[in-house]
Amino acid sequence: MRHFLTTAFFALTVTGPTFAQNYEPSYNYGNQMQQEQISQVVLPSSEVLMQDYNNKTYLRENQTSRSMVRNSDASDLTIQQRLNRIQTTMELPLNDITRSYINKWSNQMKRSVGVMLASMNFYRPIFEDALERYGLPYELEFLPVIESSLRPSATSPVGAAGLWQFMPSTGKHYGLVINTLVDERRDPIKSTDAACRYLRDLYNRFGDWSLAIAGYNCGEGAVQRAMARAGGKEGKNFWDIYNYLPKETRGYVPAFIAATYIMNYYCEHGITPMTASLPESADTVVVRKDVRLSKVAAECGVSVEQIKALNPQFRQDIVPANYAIMLPEEAAVTFASKQEDIYSSYSSASSYAMNSSYTLSNSSNKRRSYSGYRRHR
Repeated sequence: MRHFLTTAFFALTVTGPTFAQNYEPSYNYGNQMQQEQISQVVLPSSEVLMQDYNNKTYLRENQTSRSMVRNSDASDLTIQQRLNRIQTTMELPLNDITRSYINKWSNQMKRSVGVMLASMNFYRPIFEDALERYGLPYELEFLPVIESSLRPSATSPVGAAGLWQFMPSTGKHYGLVINTLVDERRDPIKSTDAACRYLRDLYNRFGDWSLAIAGYNCGEGAVQRAMARAGGKEGKNFWDIYNYLPKETRGYVPAFIAATYIMNYYCEHGITPMTASLPESADTVVVRKDVRLSKVAAECGVSVEQIKALNPQFRQDIVPANYAIMLPEEAAVTFASKQEDIYSSYSSASSYAMNSSYTLSNSSNKRRSYSGYRRHR
C-alpha cells in the first residue's frame, strides 16, 4: 500500500447523555447521569484548516458538487440505524451529546468537515496500514479528526502535539524521539504506529473500546480511578463510569462516535468534500552528516515550506546525522549528486550541539520510497 501526507475545541454546553428513542442498547447505561456541563471537542474553521501546507497546496473547492445540497435533518432513529450499519466491533450508541456534535458539524461546520474529508486522502493509507498491522478496528482512524483535525502541526495548550496529540511522556514511552531538534510526535508514520500500540495496550487493559478511547484522552490512571469510584466491577464501559470521568473526557467518546458517523454519512447531510490532488512522488534519503533543511531546499530546487511539510518532525532547520528525510523524487536525485556540497556547507560551530542524546529509531536508518506519504510495496 502507498502513503500520503496530510484540536481545536468549541465550547458547547450540554447536559448528561439521553439516548435516542427506539434504541435498545445491549448493556445498561444507568439512570444517574449528572446534569453537568462538559468540555466538548471543537473543529477549527475551514480558514484555519486551509493554512496547513498540504491542504492549501493540494485541496480545491469541488465545483461540480456545490449545488448538490440535501436536507441535513435526520431523526434520532435514522441516525442510530445508520450507526448500526457501520460494520465494526465497537459500540456506537447515539445520545444527546453525540447528537449535538452531529448537529453542529453537519450544519455550521460543513466546510470544515469538507476539508477534513479531503485531508483523509493524505493519511488514510498510513492509518489503515497500522491498524491492520495491529489488528485494530478501522474506525480508530477517525480519532485524529477529533484530536488534531488531521494537522501534524497541531499543538494543544498543555503540550500534546501531532496528528495523534501525544504528550511528551507518553510519546517517549512508545519510542518516539523528542528533543531540541526532533519531535517524532509530528511524524505521521511513526506517531500512527505509536498510537496504535498505545490503543492496543489500552484495550488489552480494559477489554472495552469505549474505555480504551477514554483512556487515550485522559490516561489509563484516570479511567481506573473512575472505575473504582463507580464500584470497580468488571465489565464496565464508558457510560457506566461517565459521571466519574474528567469533564473533557465525557465529551470525548461521544465526539468520536459523531466523527465516525459524519465521516461515513456526510453525503446524507449535504456535505461536499473538497477535491484532493495527489502530492508529487517523494523518496527518503538518509543524511550522513548534519545538514540544514534550508540548504537542502536551495540546492535541490524546492521550497523550504515544502520540505518542512514533508518532514514535520524536525523542529529546527537542522537534520541530525543518520536521520532520514523525505524529498520529492527529483530533489532526492539532485541531493545524491550534490550531497558533498550540501554537507560541506554545514558549520561545525553551530549553536546546536549534536550529542548522544539525539538517538534514532531503527526505522530511521532504512531507505523507503513514497508517493507523497504513500509507500510502494
